[in-house]
Amino acid sequence: MRPVLYVLSFLALIALGFWAYRENYATQAALKEVQALQREIAGLREALAIQRAEWAYLNRPDRLRELATVNFDRLGLLPMEPTQFGSAAQVAYPRARLPEISFTTDTQASGEGL
Repeated sequence: MRPVLYVLSFLALIALGFWAYRENYATQAALKEVQALQREIAGLREALAIQRAEWAYLNRPDRLRELATVNFDRLGLLPMEPTQFGSAAQVAYPRARLPEISFTTDTQASGEGL
């Protein structure tokens, strides 16, 4: 009985070693993938920061003002004035429509059921 137990223990030890070996390589592969994704995320964040800086540079008020004056004839842009704004009370909201009645109801008792 002991030799069978020794053989089974030895086989279990080999199986556990094989499992640990596979898990080690799977873990290393997952860590490499995570590092690659982190590098990609860092690159994308850097590109986004550059694009935000370019957008802020292109939307400078003095630059936009100069473009508006250069293209005034073509665009017909005018400076904004406080009189161009309205209040919320001036907005014409549509009236809510009541649903149509699609069935009829007998409001007078016929007297037969009494």
